[in-house]
Amino acid sequence: MPDRRFTADEVDAAVRALGAPERFARAQEIVTHAAPGLQRVLENALAEGGWFDSAHLAEIRRVAAIEEPAERERAVSSLVAEENRVSMLVGVAVGLELGTELRRATEPSDPPDTSPQED
Repeated sequence: MPDRRFTADEVDAAVRALGAPERFARAQEIVTHAAPGLQRVLENALAEGGWFDSAHLAEIRRVAAIEEPAERERAVSSLVAEENRVSMLVGVAVGLELGTELRRATEPSDPPDTSPQED
């Protein structure tokens, strides 16, 4: 069975459903269990995507060097917010792929072909 493509409306409905406390509680249990492995996957995806490469380190140094405290605080806040957004987006992509892998693992495989073979 090929991977199913979801419509924007289906994704929106699923995101809204996450607001139900009982649904989110179960998701938290699953993520807590899988956290160490998921963290490694997320770190690798961020590294391979170049999200935290030398340009990112240069931005950290630039922000840290701002002398005016209020300006430095705003810059740090913006940098942290951007890191969170990137991590969240990559994390969602990892989660979608995790769901795909779980579906593949639980789908019955095609039965072996038992039809008579022609010689």
